[in-house]
Amino acid sequence: MTIEFNHWPLDRALRYREKGYWLDQPLTHILQARSQSQPHASAIICGDRRFSYAELEQLSSNLASRLAASGLGKGDTALVQLPNIAEFYIVLFALLKVGIAPLNALYSHRKLELKSYAQQITPRLLIASREHEVFRDDSYITDLKEVGASPEITLLLGDPRDESNLAAWIKTPSEHPMDFSPSEPGEVALFQLSGGSTGTPKLIPRTHNDYHYNARASAQVCELTAQTRFLCALPAAHNFLLSSPGALGVLYAGGTVVMAPSPEPSTCFSIIQRHEVNTVALVPSAVALWLQAAPEHKEQLQSLEFLQVGGACFADSLARQVPTVLGCKLQQVFGMAEGLINYTRLDDTDEQIFTTQGRPICPDDEIKIVDEQGIPVPHGEPGMLATRGPYTFCGYYRSPEQNAQAFDNEGYYYSGDLVELTPTGDLRVVGRVKDQINRGGEKVASEEIENLIVLHPDVTHAGLVAMPDDRLGEKSCAFVVTRNPHLKPPALRRHLMELGIAEYKLPDRIRLIETMPLTAVGKIDKKQLRQLLAAETTRAWLHTRVLQLVEDCEDLDPEENLIFYGLDSLRVMKLAAELKERGIAVSFEELAASPTLASWWSLVDTKQKAA
Repeated sequence: MTIEFNHWPLDRALRYREKGYWLDQPLTHILQARSQSQPHASAIICGDRRFSYAELEQLSSNLASRLAASGLGKGDTALVQLPNIAEFYIVLFALLKVGIAPLNALYSHRKLELKSYAQQITPRLLIASREHEVFRDDSYITDLKEVGASPEITLLLGDPRDESNLAAWIKTPSEHPMDFSPSEPGEVALFQLSGGSTGTPKLIPRTHNDYHYNARASAQVCELTAQTRFLCALPAAHNFLLSSPGALGVLYAGGTVVMAPSPEPSTCFSIIQRHEVNTVALVPSAVALWLQAAPEHKEQLQSLEFLQVGGACFADSLARQVPTVLGCKLQQVFGMAEGLINYTRLDDTDEQIFTTQGRPICPDDEIKIVDEQGIPVPHGEPGMLATRGPYTFCGYYRSPEQNAQAFDNEGYYYSGDLVELTPTGDLRVVGRVKDQINRGGEKVASEEIENLIVLHPDVTHAGLVAMPDDRLGEKSCAFVVTRNPHLKPPALRRHLMELGIAEYKLPDRIRLIETMPLTAVGKIDKKQLRQLLAAETTRAWLHTRVLQLVEDCEDLDPEENLIFYGLDSLRVMKLAAELKERGIAVSFEELAASPTLASWWSLVDTKQKAA
């Protein structure tokens, strides 16, 4: 039995094999080869525990034999949710060895997401941790039954019963020798999760062939070696940390994966020093925290050589700080769980590294940058990214309607990214087409949160939009129309938490408004919501900035002439220049003509609407 998925066209599949991209080897070959060539080398370091390649091979085989003895095998699926611990990789290789395709949920996902995943893959196996809130008691059994999922076997870290204790299954193999083998290299090895713009993430089937090439080619581009010590501080299940180049790329090269519970600077700096970590992968929001903390801890970062940054746009102002503040080389990464991955190369110029997201890893990565009519844009102009290639999938799992929207008739996948091609042949990401918020690398689908907010009995309309944030890149703001004038934002957040969504999806700001702006066809007018948000943000900034510029004043009367607060011409000129830096073209003369805060608010609103 095999798992259904959209296959590559035969002519392209033949070409990818002829060119050596597809080796027709299972992903388990990565571990098998290294366990034979360097059995005693460290594969994983997790706290005080070390696992050699031979031990990782043996422990994963123990679990694989137990699963096979329980009747699980090729064509089956597993829902897995584990934190950043060594058992994540033991379980991954065990499942691959016996032909079970795992869906690795992020540890931040809660009941709502897990029920959706279970409904989509109806797993025969569930692996999780008793420490996670969803699995602290057995109520999850009822939750899964509600969506038609009843795993035959459940293994939990920390479970008091040996028959369902994951550690016990890993420690001891089956009583009798078992024959088991991976699924065929051209079949589904595992599921990845899409960023999602329309609700709970869609599932991305990745085959052994395409994922093996993804990890292998990434390791080569990133020049990983047996001396690589890679810090896994972001969620281990994330595609970035698993295969770009991630743990699979590191293990392919014979290096060591060092686990960290989170990207929190003080914890990571201590681990880097203790284990002489030389490579780390982070999202921009984590890098910002590291840059703030690093000056006081430079002695702990002496071994660090490479920082890979991906998951969201990385401001070049931050990128330029990496070599001096962190003392390591920066490599930008722009990839997607659906396939295509780009890297700046280690020998690229500083300008390429600081201001672009690099180039694809494969000569046969085909890319189009097109306008809304599908016509290629001139070089250097922004457009929608479309791609196909030997490791870019050909369709979401059991999602024909979504696939009809995401692919064109030539098989190109439209990622929803807005990019431009630089003269050096690099891609620069300039935005998103999809209605999605990138909160520090975590993708929040607006439609999903809107649909959940309107389940509240007092809510009639909800619209979620992104707002810029210096630390996370973007945060979310929900505009809500309610029939209850006493409804408060905390009640809406409580409502969302009770529905079981991941905490990072909670709106950072909730604005209650009287009417929802609509387009001519009756859809929520997100453009107007963004304009309203921008105007409110600018008003708040302007009020705060004027307070900083005047002296001996705790608050301002918006109608009072600011001259009486001590605001002179030089400070007004400075304010005009700062507004221009924020993209609001207001002249000194316009500000000076009517120097009240209320007039300036009105002036700035007008300028923003015109822009």
